[in-house]
Amino acid sequence: MSKTPTPIKAFAYVRVSSKGQVDGDGFQRQLETIQAFANKNGYELTEVFQEEGVTGTVDESERPAFQDMVAAILKNGVRTVIIEGMDRLAREYRIQESLLIYLASKEITLLSARTEENVTEAIQSDPMKKALIQIQGVFAELEKSMLVKKLRIARDHKRQELGKCEGRKSTKELNPELVTRIKSLRRKRPGGKPMSYEKIAESLNAEGLTTVTGKQWTRTNVFEVLKNNK
Repeated sequence: MSKTPTPIKAFAYVRVSSKGQVDGDGFQRQLETIQAFANKNGYELTEVFQEEGVTGTVDESERPAFQDMVAAILKNGVRTVIIEGMDRLAREYRIQESLLIYLASKEITLLSARTEENVTEAIQSDPMKKALIQIQGVFAELEKSMLVKKLRIARDHKRQELGKCEGRKSTKELNPELVTRIKSLRRKRPGGKPMSYEKIAESLNAEGLTTVTGKQWTRTNVFEVLKNNK
């Protein structure tokens, strides 16, 4: 017996252009069309992104749900978006084209439930649009590389000025008295050996003292604090 094909995970993107439509049946109608298409073609809708009261004449920079959707796609591996129709993506052709090229440059497939068309595949068959997709992809990668470089330079400058930059604050920065207490417990006793890390942990716990993250002390915690605060 043949196995049932695993559904392809996809997101649904729905949009209404006025505040008054938010409480109407616009979203429901779009979702019903998208769900029917998904069921018929082996897609599983894992999340719905609703653009509430956003006109179809604005690009991705003014679409909060669209931006959230792209961010989610880039994080979790879902690569398919289903819309009811192109008019729900955008009303104006130039905005449609801009959004399509943007999605395609990030290797995101857009499907139209109403026409059952793979819109991304269709625009990639046009040599000029395919070139635009590739160009946008190159600039997106360049922008990312420049941002990474700027952040690295900023971290280096801060590290030179302060001696430290990113990362969580140390125990000494957050609770210097605690470090002093640990050092006093560790200090050699007259005629004896330093208290063991395990005994120090037991003593701190008995005193009701916790680590900076609110956990009980262990010999490893004690060792790390002493090693980093010589």
